[in-house]
Amino acid sequence: MRRLPALLPNHKATVFPLKTSHPLSARRCKEVGSHWKAALFRLLESRDMDEARRLFTRIPSPGVQLYTMMIVGYSRTNRIDEAFRLFDGMPVRDTAAWNSMIKAALDCGDLSLGRKLFDEMPERNVISWTTMINGLSRFGWIDAAEELFLRMPRRDTAAWNAMISAYCDNGRVKDARLLFEKTPQPNVISWTAMIGGHDQNGESDKALLLFHKLWSSGTTLTPSTFACVLTACANASELGLGTQLHSHTVRTGYSSDTFVSTSLVNLYAKCKQIEDSIQLFSERKERDVVSWTALITGYGLNDRHEDALDEFNKMIASGIRPNQSTFTSALNSCCGLEALDGGKKLHATTVKLGLELDVFVGNSLVVMYSKCGDVEDGLMLFDSMDRRNLVSWNSIIVGCAQNGYATLALKLFDDMRQINVQPDEITYTGLLTACSHSRMLERGRHIFHLLKHDSSVQVKLEHYVCMVDILGRCGNLEEAEEFIRNMPVEPNSKIWLALLGACRMHSNIEVARRTSKKVFDMEPDSSAAYVLLSNIYASAGRWNDVSQTRVMMRYRGITKVPGSSWITLKETRHEFVCGDRSHPMAMEIYKKLDWLGVKLKELGYVCDKTFALHDVDDEQKEAVLAHHSEKLAIAFGLISTVEGSTIRVMKNLRVCGDCHSAIKVISQVVGRRIVLRDATRFHHFRDGLCSCGDCW
Repeated sequence: MRRLPALLPNHKATVFPLKTSHPLSARRCKEVGSHWKAALFRLLESRDMDEARRLFTRIPSPGVQLYTMMIVGYSRTNRIDEAFRLFDGMPVRDTAAWNSMIKAALDCGDLSLGRKLFDEMPERNVISWTTMINGLSRFGWIDAAEELFLRMPRRDTAAWNAMISAYCDNGRVKDARLLFEKTPQPNVISWTAMIGGHDQNGESDKALLLFHKLWSSGTTLTPSTFACVLTACANASELGLGTQLHSHTVRTGYSSDTFVSTSLVNLYAKCKQIEDSIQLFSERKERDVVSWTALITGYGLNDRHEDALDEFNKMIASGIRPNQSTFTSALNSCCGLEALDGGKKLHATTVKLGLELDVFVGNSLVVMYSKCGDVEDGLMLFDSMDRRNLVSWNSIIVGCAQNGYATLALKLFDDMRQINVQPDEITYTGLLTACSHSRMLERGRHIFHLLKHDSSVQVKLEHYVCMVDILGRCGNLEEAEEFIRNMPVEPNSKIWLALLGACRMHSNIEVARRTSKKVFDMEPDSSAAYVLLSNIYASAGRWNDVSQTRVMMRYRGITKVPGSSWITLKETRHEFVCGDRSHPMAMEIYKKLDWLGVKLKELGYVCDKTFALHDVDDEQKEAVLAHHSEKLAIAFGLISTVEGSTIRVMKNLRVCGDCHSAIKVISQVVGRRIVLRDATRFHHFRDGLCSCGDCW
């Protein structure tokens, strides 16, 4: 009598009475093999790779299918080296095994290994080619993907769909549409890919037009199609069509599909109907990570960031494991609350769950650190990323630009080009912003020249705004006017406001009058233009003009947004306005301000009264300037935080020149780093200097 090994740990082996002279029957071998396969499948599903490997080594003569299952399991847990060692030791490999190993390499971010395996494959099928096209697309190698597609000896509909998706995913939606029109036998997946491609490339209206054609064709739609179209409705703010589709999915039963219900939650949230999103979520009997993420994202879209983070915590408490998208949405809410401590807690959670190496989570963390004024940690995280995509580079370049590290932003751009990462519109916007904030005129001209001659990028209005801002900040106001007049596109009010802001900086009343007229012609009720013009007059001491401007504002019902600054400590936001005495610690705050005033004067600081925008005597001007909201917030921070720690303050308007000068000296007096985010950028004050180099 012969015994077979136990099928599972602690499982008693089945005893088969066999004659030693005869092998197992074919039927019995099949039964035993299916037992091994089922046991291995359960371990792989639970991602217990170590136990799966132990079981695998006990299987006598495992077949190609079991080897392939193990390779897929290793790829799902990002253990590509072990997957390859197993593949390399296979006694026999079929095409499916090669395809699985190629996909494993691509899924684990090893494009070079995936391409090497593809090139060495003894025999390829359509799946081999399609897998490689998908992989090249994922890494942004769209030209290589296109070349493979054209070389394919035979193409099925899945191959055409893969290339359509590749074009869409890499921003070449026109090429995708041309290919879609040429597809010999487009199926519902082809239509869905093209609809989604239009939508994800900012052409939601075209996506919906294509959907109407699909609907008229009588093609049977899938839940994926409805999910895709509902997303397009959300992005196009087409609530009417979205609600019609909602009713249809209820009738067809598709509304219970996870992705459809998630798209519905997203639709109502984006259309500012968040209560409907909450109701849809609450009606779900089973809540998974996808539905939770949709609600968390919806709260963020409606500026309910605290609710978003509360929902994230509920999800964790319920035992649902967050995915990359969940962390991205939660981190966005941390940005919305300027909650650096909360973001750091989320970072720790990603490490605990093994998601910190994921490129999407990494990108979101870089953005969170940058937007919360901790660009140094953002840089460290970026440097530690094993895999980076274009979003990674854009995130750190924009982060450096916003935080006053223009030289570093430009160096990162050079590094990016050296490894052949193609910049896009966001990259150039970040670079031009960096040049603007640091008054790098010639570098700004050079970047704009590169942009204009980059055939893969379309010059947009925001790029022209940045260039006008660069010229204006550098004092070239007339050149900026000429630049606007010669633009190939019609300038909007933002472009003229950028020039008007420069007029405020350089106290040029003549250009300011011409520029403000242009703004008022486009936006008669532009609060920003009236406030800038009033401030320009006030700085020049032209109080009659100030009075006339303010009368006009009152006549038109325009109000100036009051300046406020806030500091968040222990998840509590403390907000201040100029001269504010409502805070419970007001007495201590003003006592600290008085002490700072004495210290500042000892170091030679004299307040700049041109930033006191009221017609009062010098003593009153000095008192008003001393109690600006950012100074109150800093004083509160000094008395409420540990000695030597960084103080982080947020302000809703641009910091005034006097406060900027004063905070530089305060950082020197107290020996602490002060980070101030105003309406346009971050200022990092340390040892009497600011990261902006006084070029804000």
